[in-house]
Amino acid sequence: MRRGVWRWGRILVAAGILAVLVRHVGSGPFLDGARAVDRVTLVAAFGIGAVTTLACAWRWRLIARGLAGHLPGRTAVAAYYRSQLLNLTLPGGVIGDVHRAVRHGLDIGDVGLAVRAAVWDRVAGQAVQLVIAVAVLSTLASPVRTHMPLVVLILTAAAALVAVGLARATPDGSSRWGRLLGTVRADLHNGVLTGGRWAGLLAASTVVIAGHVSTFVIAARAAGSPASPIQLVPLAVLVLLAMSLPLSVAGWGPREGMAAWAFAAAGLTAAAGVATAVTYGVLVLFASLPGAIVLLADWLAPSRPASGPFPTPRGAAPLTVRSGSHG
Repeated sequence: MRRGVWRWGRILVAAGILAVLVRHVGSGPFLDGARAVDRVTLVAAFGIGAVTTLACAWRWRLIARGLAGHLPGRTAVAAYYRSQLLNLTLPGGVIGDVHRAVRHGLDIGDVGLAVRAAVWDRVAGQAVQLVIAVAVLSTLASPVRTHMPLVVLILTAAAALVAVGLARATPDGSSRWGRLLGTVRADLHNGVLTGGRWAGLLAASTVVIAGHVSTFVIAARAAGSPASPIQLVPLAVLVLLAMSLPLSVAGWGPREGMAAWAFAAAGLTAAAGVATAVTYGVLVLFASLPGAIVLLADWLAPSRPASGPFPTPRGAAPLTVRSGSHG
């Protein structure tokens, strides 16, 4: 019941944002954004997408190596292309990651462990994105720059609370929350951050974010925005933050809403923001199209048996995934 309410609520939120934008700026910016795409921008977006996908796959492999054993590079890249396409074409923005995790879990014989690896992959990317966003929005001119000291204070306090909770947690805690924190602590100490992996996770996530920001700047120039790249970078960061919210429908909704607000607040126009967001959406979708080839190959290939289980990291409580549940 709650899952159905959340699904329809997300659709209504995204549809409501788009309806408000159409009423405010009309349908012209949406059409202009789609028409702004040309061969040069498509090639550029495809190339940048290839680099960011390789970086994402590398980040996932680093985490999987610490938690669930070896993950072949070719398999990781193909799975990431597939997950990106599914995330961009299906509601919610995470279905592709769920598919990637479950498929990896079936391959290694431990779905719970593979789900943890995929979750840590997402968490690592979002954490680095948040840090970079705070740095960019605090130093460059943006509509939210004056509010950043308060944001930094809140984030610092939240990080301190999490750190205290992890320090006190044990994997065999009596409460469900304690066991969860204990598992998180064990994953961090025994797999995610060991062996200098934190440096690789930081580097990979930074490349990914730089690629997304570069694609946004290309989209803005293609859509006719007169803003300079130094003006567009903080706007791109704001849009990326909005896109991380699980409120979109196939990528639409918060992206266009944030772009419209950010561009207008920066002295540009809401219409230019909408057009840029639409162009960006088309470019990232085109860059993810190799995922369609992976899906076709999956459909044509015979099913493969699981290759066997990998051990749970030392000190981690086992995580089971019930049938029919992705949470």
